[in-house]
Amino acid sequence: MSTITKEEVSTQVEDILGYPYMVILHNDDFNSFDHVIECMIKICKHDFEASSQIAHLVHFTGKCDVKRGNKEEMTIIYKKLKSASLTVTLETT
Repeated sequence: MSTITKEEVSTQVEDILGYPYMVILHNDDFNSFDHVIECMIKICKHDFEASSQIAHLVHFTGKCDVKRGNKEEMTIIYKKLKSASLTVTLETT
């Protein structure tokens, strides 16, 4: 009988549920719509329309998940958005 380690179970759960990490963009008082849209296009690879919708959602609701994926990819995007002076968090679903 084989033993399944915690890491293997965790990987299996991630495979079943998809990508459990997401980057959340939060509203702030200092970034313009144009800057947010530009970052969404350049860093997250969203098209203009999706980027514009994200900017408006964040403005009116306070936050929006802008990208989902595995931990490594979302950490890179999180750091790039943070470097662009955006208010972001990295969370799990």
